[in-house]
Amino acid sequence: MTEHSFRDMRRAMVASQLRTTGVSDPRVVAAMGAVPRERFVPEQRLPLAYADAVVPLKPGRDLNTPMSLGRLLTEAHPAPGDRALVVGAATGYAAAVLSRLVGHVVALEEDEELAVRAKAVLASLPEEGGAIELVRGPLARGWKKGAPFDLILIDGAVEQVPRALIDQLVDGGRLATGLIEDGVSRLCLGRKGGDGFGLIAFADAASAMIPGFAKPRAFNF
Repeated sequence: MTEHSFRDMRRAMVASQLRTTGVSDPRVVAAMGAVPRERFVPEQRLPLAYADAVVPLKPGRDLNTPMSLGRLLTEAHPAPGDRALVVGAATGYAAAVLSRLVGHVVALEEDEELAVRAKAVLASLPEEGGAIELVRGPLARGWKKGAPFDLILIDGAVEQVPRALIDQLVDGGRLATGLIEDGVSRLCLGRKGGDGFGLIAFADAASAMIPGFAKPRAFNF
């Protein structure tokens, strides 16, 4: 595949997967239309780079679908002055997109192999938009050292949002994530108000599962 063919695939992604599914923020559309998604997938997965599906990166980790990321960012309304945290940065795609929309991005990844790939890919891209700070640590703990954040993006699906992440939001801050309930994955947006926090689902969508966010299983006799 050539660079020209990837550009055509990117345009097709914008036209058929974003604009038709409620990704209506022109800044989000422009950012996703500019970032070369193919750089963030394994070589053997290049034909899937712009597919309307999660893309396997390694066992247990996947790249989220373009539609899911686009909808989450559209609903979260990232602002140029925001300080944002990406939880589950994987190879860095969501962080690269978000950096074009906010002032500073902290990209948190716990898997060493994925973090090394993210560092290399992000370093190879032109510096446009806000700075990206790549950090390593347990995903469910967030990044307290860099808090508070105006926006937290969990780039994938979880069963629960840990209090540790909520506590790292500014008052009025937003958290966007995929949430799995009763086996169904839904895209959700939450806001913090004082000590309170609530999530509202706005779309059903397949999202990449990320580790460390399972609900405790009830004991059954």
